[in-house]
Amino acid sequence: MERIQLAKRVREAAYLEGEFTLRSGRKSNYYLDKYLFETQPDILKALGEMFAKYVADSTTLIAGAELGGVALAAATSMASGKPFVIIRNTKKDYGTGKPYEGKLSDGDSVLIVEDIATTGGQVLEAAKFITGIGAKVERIVAVIDRQEGAGENIEKAGFAFESLYTKADLGIKT
Repeated sequence: MERIQLAKRVREAAYLEGEFTLRSGRKSNYYLDKYLFETQPDILKALGEMFAKYVADSTTLIAGAELGGVALAAATSMASGKPFVIIRNTKKDYGTGKPYEGKLSDGDSVLIVEDIATTGGQVLEAAKFITGIGAKVERIVAVIDRQEGAGENIEKAGFAFESLYTKADLGIKT
């Protein structure tokens, strides 16, 4: 799917107007419901292919934070042939009790895929966890940057940040 066509599909599938509270606590008069675009096979496949273009020769692993990053990480893994890992929001208290699922080691070089970046809070937590175990975060790439500080916050924390689209790319003016 072409870039412009994909932007149109994402907006058609996920753009909502109203009064919303975002994960960051901010209020917004629009919402991009990631689950409405991530659950559409044509959109998810195309996003995985776009993210795979960010996989470098040095990349050993794709990471996505639960829950929104899981489908994106899986799609990117399938498009790139690289394994993926799921970073949990909270450590589970059963089974292995790990704060992540999959194989992650201190020698890994990781591409983190993110759904919607507003302030960057959740993806920064995942990046700090990954670097905390000794792995390297090559870059963080979001589907959509709401242009509300995520890029600045992520780069200030020492990580490279890019997005496939900005809210402007989707024709969102608010």
